[in-house]
Amino acid sequence: MGETVKVLFDTDIGTDIDDAVALTYLLRQPRCELLGITTVAGEPDKRAMLASAICREAGRDDVPIHPGTGRPMIVPTHSPRAEQAEALSKWPHRTDLAPNSAVEFMRRVIRAHPGEVTLLAVGPMTNVGLLLATDPEIAALLGRLVLMCGVFTTQIPNLPQREWNAWGDPHATAIVYAAEVRDHLSIGLDVTMQCYMPRDEVKAKFKRPPLNVVLDMADLWFRRADRITFHDPLAAAVIFEPDLCGYAEGKVEVELVSPPLYGMTRWTSQAEESPHQIALAVDAERFFQHYFSIVG
Repeated sequence: MGETVKVLFDTDIGTDIDDAVALTYLLRQPRCELLGITTVAGEPDKRAMLASAICREAGRDDVPIHPGTGRPMIVPTHSPRAEQAEALSKWPHRTDLAPNSAVEFMRRVIRAHPGEVTLLAVGPMTNVGLLLATDPEIAALLGRLVLMCGVFTTQIPNLPQREWNAWGDPHATAIVYAAEVRDHLSIGLDVTMQCYMPRDEVKAKFKRPPLNVVLDMADLWFRRADRITFHDPLAAAVIFEPDLCGYAEGKVEVELVSPPLYGMTRWTSQAEESPHQIALAVDAERFFQHYFSIVG
């Protein structure tokens, strides 16, 4: 077993189901020292309660949970509700969660462990953008920034031009990609879309704790979808098993000029300045083997 990794997890759990699937992985990953969970997007308090329900079912009430920012910096939100909060009535969860405390919590944790913390952000970039904008020294104090964010190649036909998290708060996304972080990795939609599982297989495999809480949340997700795509779990897994993906270095720029394209991520490979790393490929079969070897 390798060394443990200190992780902060910033998530919009409660919209797409894959955030909950990623949290389950982090709670079960023996190399993950989960320093805290922060929530972002509409109804962040309810999102924090959902995270609490999964932590409690996993026997991990020790993990700090802090609701964050509910609205983007400038543009209107496209994620106003934590839809899966409907499942909260079935599961014990914390309610004593300090509102809008995420950014200050992240700042304290990163400053307490300079150069050691991996910040894993898998929702709109509002919390992370505010953190980097209000404390300019934080970028240099981060050990690593890992994002599920962006679209960088055209390897999958008919892929959207914009990815949900990048588009969710485009101005925050631009701040995040402009930050001078020493290790800046993005797992984009063009790669994560290759890791999916049909509804029937999910229902067969998600019966054990704490995936049983996730399965309840997934029942709400399956009202409008017939599969789960493991976007966020892949971003979590590569922290501990980097060879699940292949990578390239270059530069990411974020569109902020044309409103219909706000949040589009433009990738330049091997740019003169190459501060960013992106995933280019994934071994989906190995990823699923790894994921279920960790969660059971």
